[in-house]
Order: sequence, then structure tokens, then C-alpha cells
Amino acid sequence: MKKNKHLGENINDDPITHDLDRRDFLKRMGGGLLITFSLNDYPLLFGGELQEDEKTDMNAYLRIGQDGRVSLYTGKIEMGQGVITSLGQMLADELDVHYDSIDIFMGDTDICPWDEGTYGSLTTRVFGPLLRAAGAEARATLMQMAAEYLSIPADRLDVRDGIVTAKEVKEKRVSYGTLTSGKEIVKRLEEKPALKKPSEFRFMGQPMLRTDAREKVTGEAKYAGDIQLPGMRYARILRPRSYFSKLISVDTSGAESMEGVEVVRDGDLVAVLHELPDMADIAISKVKAEYETKDPDVNDQSIFEHLVKSGTGKRVIDEGGDLEVGLQHSSQVFEMEYLDGYVAHAPIENHTATAMMEDGVMKIWASTQTPYPARTDVAELLGMPEEKVHIMQIFVGGGFGGKIYNQQILEVARLVKLTGKPIQVVWTRREEFFYDRLRPAAVVRIKSGINDSGKISLWDYDVFFAGSRGAKQYYEIPNHKTVSSSTEMGEPDAHMFYTGAWRAPAHNTNTFARESQIEIMAAAAGIDPLDFRLRQLKDAKYINVLKMVADKFGWTPAKGPSGRGYGIACGRDTGTTVGMMAEVEVDKTTGHVQVKRVVVAMDMGLVVNPQGATIQAEGCINMGLGYALGEDIRFEGGKMLTRNFDSYDITRFSWTPEKIEVLLVDAQDEPPHGGGEPAIICMGGVVANAIFDATGARLYQMPMTPERVLEAMAMANT
Repeated sequence: MKKNKHLGENINDDPITHDLDRRDFLKRMGGGLLITFSLNDYPLLFGGELQEDEKTDMNAYLRIGQDGRVSLYTGKIEMGQGVITSLGQMLADELDVHYDSIDIFMGDTDICPWDEGTYGSLTTRVFGPLLRAAGAEARATLMQMAAEYLSIPADRLDVRDGIVTAKEVKEKRVSYGTLTSGKEIVKRLEEKPALKKPSEFRFMGQPMLRTDAREKVTGEAKYAGDIQLPGMRYARILRPRSYFSKLISVDTSGAESMEGVEVVRDGDLVAVLHELPDMADIAISKVKAEYETKDPDVNDQSIFEHLVKSGTGKRVIDEGGDLEVGLQHSSQVFEMEYLDGYVAHAPIENHTATAMMEDGVMKIWASTQTPYPARTDVAELLGMPEEKVHIMQIFVGGGFGGKIYNQQILEVARLVKLTGKPIQVVWTRREEFFYDRLRPAAVVRIKSGINDSGKISLWDYDVFFAGSRGAKQYYEIPNHKTVSSSTEMGEPDAHMFYTGAWRAPAHNTNTFARESQIEIMAAAAGIDPLDFRLRQLKDAKYINVLKMVADKFGWTPAKGPSGRGYGIACGRDTGTTVGMMAEVEVDKTTGHVQVKRVVVAMDMGLVVNPQGATIQAEGCINMGLGYALGEDIRFEGGKMLTRNFDSYDITRFSWTPEKIEVLLVDAQDEPPHGGGEPAIICMGGVVANAIFDATGARLYQMPMTPERVLEAMAMANT
């Protein structure tokens, strides 16, 4: 792309009105061919029919302008996953235009159609096929227009880089721009067109540099906190000390005595405003508040017992055979419990929102994965029509599922409505931890068995509160049952904090437990852990990625613990099958675990941008080291004790493996699968298994801190 258009050039430019219909949109954009397409065209991709209100709106516009440039308008957002690049690759190939001629506009609720949000690795695997189909439809339409323009049958025409040429007479040609000049053509994608074969790709499957790389490296890229508005005030909001606190009284006189401070009070909302952020910090510290707090007698040590006691609502996820028969056929039985604490998203960019009222319209620049749900929430909160709320296009500085929720947007909108002033809300790091939708604390209990020949004969799996994603086992086990346990319907949530989606929700916990249990059985059977897995598998994709990664890693068979520090894990998330191996070194004096190298193989179907997929896998591996080795939320009742990075260990540079190798299976003829999350699911399991192989110590709780490693080694030696 010659220029990233999705940010706009002037934050005050607003040429598009708020009650825009599709034909009006086209007129204002200067004519051209407009293709509209919707998730309703592919309802089964979401497992069923869409809601009625979702059927009435499109999910993207595709416009070919009279200047020959192609504009894609989508409700998806760019938060570092690289879809601003890969979407352009898909469109360029199907439309037969050059990649550099495409401009992408993302997440602007005034000019981009409705979208439910950017999460779950859905952009490439669900939106991607829609986009390709729309490109193919547009190309077919333009070829027919060219046939009429040149008076030559369409089957005697070629097209490349948006130029249609007669096969026999190369001088006869016409550009897409000429064909669309002065015309107003609106077309709805009605039928699924034939898509190009991989052999016809020019851009898909090629490693492409991120189109936003220069902006982000140079600092040109704008985020919600970079927006500066005339007369803007910075807001700090009074926060409780505990989730279970109720505000009784508040004294704002200390803040009110400060020059330039404005205090806002509206029910439960107490905020201070100032033109300087540090003065707003001082002002909020002078607000005295009294709370009534009734904290539960639960902390980061006792949370697991609390969850098991509360998990009375049980749902069977998968089952087969008979557990009693499996028990009878088992010569060895293993009952284990795995624990996983709360984990924060901890993005570089805190939750941020900047907003203003202009001509009766609430304009908001926000770090959000869900612009359209945010618009709906703001409209409902303020009693405004949705078309009077405009979520602006902006980069998002990391989300990982934590920016699906939009509390900071509601806060800034409420303050702007109350004061009439432009306002920016940037959560402090303490607020970021406190209000984050944490990855749930969870417990997994497994009872499994093997027979005399080393085959798994029993699998009884119960996961408490993590969720069911990744809970199903995929080995060939004749007698198995998987249950997800949580609170009964209507009962209070057992968690101490807000919880929600965290990169590959539930799958990190479930993979850690499952792959640890697999290696416990392999060691007891005296079988090499790779061989043990392959004996239990029939799924060709799992077998392939495991053999592929073993070959690259240089795996040689040995029963564990071998002393080498080698670990294995595998799994499948968002359709992508993952095999992973790691080598670790454990300092037996300090308990420090250094991951020296990681090799991962991924079968993700069509790989649109191999460079982007590789970068995402590398990011997953490094981020996964954090939840595996260091990240843990400490708390007492509803009072969070972890408040910043001085007490929360995300991955450090010194933890990074010396070598990370990413292998991508050649499966370009298959549909694309997710790439933003799959590699992270294996990190807990692969590190735990490598620690066991190095030391003989089995870790049953994440994070596997040095203290826990030392404790496990002491137990292994007794």
C-alpha cells in the first residue's frame, strides 16, 4: 500500500454525515463500483443463523474509484496482528490489482459497516473468505463492463494491475478507473464466486512487510492517547480499593481548592479534571472517600479450593465409552490436579479514550477491539441515537481480548456529556490491573489410566472455571469424559474479579493440564514422550506437525526424565494444529528456568502472509513465557495487591529464547485458520514438560516461578 489511510489525515475532518446510506456514501466518494458484503452470506461460518439485526447491515464495503484506487472499508481494527497487510493481499489477488493500489479504512463507525468486533482470530478465517469472494465478484463485474466498453467478449480479455487488455490486440485496453468513472454502481454479493487457486496467487502466500511498520517505528502512528483537542481536559476518576466496596461518603474540598481543577460528581461517578495530567493525579489524591467493604475470605492461595467448591454446575463437553470399563482396563491410574491463577492482559497501551462533542455528535477515539458494540453502549448510556455517536478510526496498542470491553469509553463519554468539554481518560497502570477482565483462575482435575501395552484406556477430565475451549482431548482413548464446571445458573460468580477473554481463552490452562498429564503417563510407561503421543493419535494433522517439529528440533527418542531438558506439547486452536518442542536449562540452585530454544510447527491452512504468521507465532511464544513462568495476580478478597510491573512479571528480554523457529505446513489449498493465538496455547505445557525432563520435578501450578521449581525439585528428591 502506498499509504495507510485508515487513520485519516486530520482528526477534525468529517466529510461523511452520520445518517449515510450506501448510495449517498458512493456519491460523496465520487462514484465508482461499490460491492457490499455481509456475514449473512456465510452464516454457517458462525455455526448457525445470524441475529435479525445483523442481517440488515453489511460487514464491509469494497469500492473501486475512478482514480483506479481500491478502498476497503471494514469494521475490523488493527491492534498489532497485521491484518491491515494480509487483507490487502487477499483483495489484490482476487481483484487483480496491485497491492500498492489498495487503501484500507478500519473500525470507523461512520464510514465502515457494522462488525461485532476483532477477536478470536476471526478476521482471516471468517472475514477473509468474504473479502476474497467480494474481490472476485467485483473483478467479474468489471470484466463484463470492459467487454462492453471494448466490444470484445469477456473470455478474450486479460487483466493485471487493474488494466484490462484484449488477448489478441494488446493495444486495446481499459483501466478499472476508466470503467468506473462517473458511474454510480452498487452491487450486493449474492452468490459465492469461484476463488483463485494458489497457483494463481501473486500476493497471497508471499512474505510481506507490515504496511504500518514505518508509521509505528517512526512514531507517526496515532493511538487514542496521542489525540490532542483544543481545550481538552485530563480526567482522573475516584476508584474503590476493593471490588466489594460501596461508596458511603466523599469529600472533594481538597481537590476543589486547587487552581484549575474541576470536580465532576454524578451518582457513583466522581472525577477531577485538569488541563495537565499530573495535576489531575494530584487532585484525585486529595479526594477523601469512605467505603463500606465486605471482602470474601479468599486470596490467591485459597482461590482454587473456593472454585472447586463453587463449581457445582457441570456441563459434559465430550464423552465416549464407559469410565468404569476404562478403569478396569487400566494397569496404572493417575489422579492429578492442576492450578492456574489469574493473569492480566498487561498491554503496552493502557485502556484509553479521548472524546468531544461536536455539532451534537459524540466523537470518540478509543483503544477498543469492538467499536460498534462500544457505540451502542455509549448511545444507551447517554440516551442518544447511535448515529450521533462516532467511534473514530485509530490504532490499538495491543488487546489480547482485554479491549473487547469498553469501560473507559463509557467513562469518557459520560464526562463529556456532563461537562461539554473535550476529555481524555487514560487508565493508570493500577487501574489497568484492577479493572482488567483477567484470565480466570482455574483448576483442572484429571483421572487417567494406561494399560500394559502403554495405551491410554481412561480419561476423566474436569475443568473448573477456565472454560471449555481446548478442553476436549484428541487422542484415541476408548473411555473418556470431559466436563466443564462453573457456578449453577443464577448463582453469584465465584471469581473475585472481572474475568474475560485472554488470548486463546481457556486453552492455555487446558493444554498445560492435558499435555502434562500425557507426559506423566509416558514416563510411567517408560516410553519416549513423542512416541507415546504418536501411539495414541490417528489425526493426520497432529501426527504431521509432531513429526515435522521433531525433525527440525533434532529429537532423539529417550524416556523421561532424560536430563536433556526437552519438552513437547501440541494442540489445536482456531482451526490451526500446533506441535511444539522446547529446550530449557534449570538452575538447580535458584530455580530459574531459561528457555533456550523453541521450535513450533503450525498447520493453519492457507497462509496469507508467511512473515506475518511467523511474527505472530514468535509473539505468542514470548508472551506465553510470561504466563508460564511469571505472571500471577496476588490479592486478598477483592483487594488486588498486584498493581504494576514491579510485582507482575511479564516476559523479560533475558527470558527470550536464543532461537525460535517457526515452521508452516504447506496447505495452501485449504481454508485459512487462525494465526494470532494458536502457538501460545502450548507454552505452559511445553515448559512444564521440559522442566520435568531436565530435573525429574513435575510442576502442577502456573506460573512456574523459581520458588515453585525449587519446591518441586525438593519433593522429587524425597
